Amino acid sequence: MLRAPLPLLSVLLAAGLIAGCSSTNEDKTANWSPDRIYSEAREEMTGGAYDKAVPLLEKLEGRAAGTPLAQQAQLDKAYAQFKAGEKAQAIATLDRFLKLHPASPAADYALYLRGLVNFNDNLGMFSWLSRQDLSERDQKAAKDSFESFRELTTRFPDSRYAPDARQRMTYIVNALAQYEVHVARYYYERGAYVAAVGRAQQAIADYQNVPATEEALYILIRSYDALGMAQLRDDAQRVMNASYPDSSYLKGGFKARENPWWKFW
Repeated sequence: MLRAPLPLLSVLLAAGLIAGCSSTNEDKTANWSPDRIYSEAREEMTGGAYDKAVPLLEKLEGRAAGTPLAQQAQLDKAYAQFKAGEKAQAIATLDRFLKLHPASPAADYALYLRGLVNFNDNLGMFSWLSRQDLSERDQKAAKDSFESFRELTTRFPDSRYAPDARQRMTYIVNALAQYEVHVARYYYERGAYVAAVGRAQQAIADYQNVPATEEALYILIRSYDALGMAQLRDDAQRVMNASYPDSSYLKGGFKARENPWWKFW
């Protein structure tokens, strides 16, 4: 059996690797027009292949630099990244867009999408399927989401996205208030009554007219009672009776939480 000399074999292997790399790195969009790249990217997005759309939109940004199409490519890339689960990258893309194009007619959409990315990241509407109260999660994304929606509704009060943004802001405030109550209840259930009082008072002071106030008052009543602070307990009881005369907490205790507010948003 004949064998190729080692030097020749090495050359052949190297040539094969070079040929393989050449074919792998070949840019199929090299001769495409910007319109065709955009059309292909939109087709990938329509089919749910967001991961394939992102590199096409990145190419389009470069090919159509300085044009409205490049701006559209940025926004579509952010949306595709969001849908592909690349939320940090989506936020970075939107931040870059808003920095480069602060006066863009699409700035309201960019703010709305930035709020939506963080909203879904922290406050997914269907998380109750796993029986996790949304208020029990880390709150940074919720606060970031609120700030994006707040900026949108302040700068563009008549935007088509403003009504939905306002609804989501209300939802976020409710979730943040409930987070404080969740912590207060955690302390109460472990006998840390002073800490429970502090968090319940904070929820009442920081968030007005939210569903969580009812449970916060109930925790105050129970905590003051456990601490033997009858005067403060009775004061909290009077506020509870005046504000929530038919409170289910007074009748059923913490069992009233079986149907939390966020399941019906």
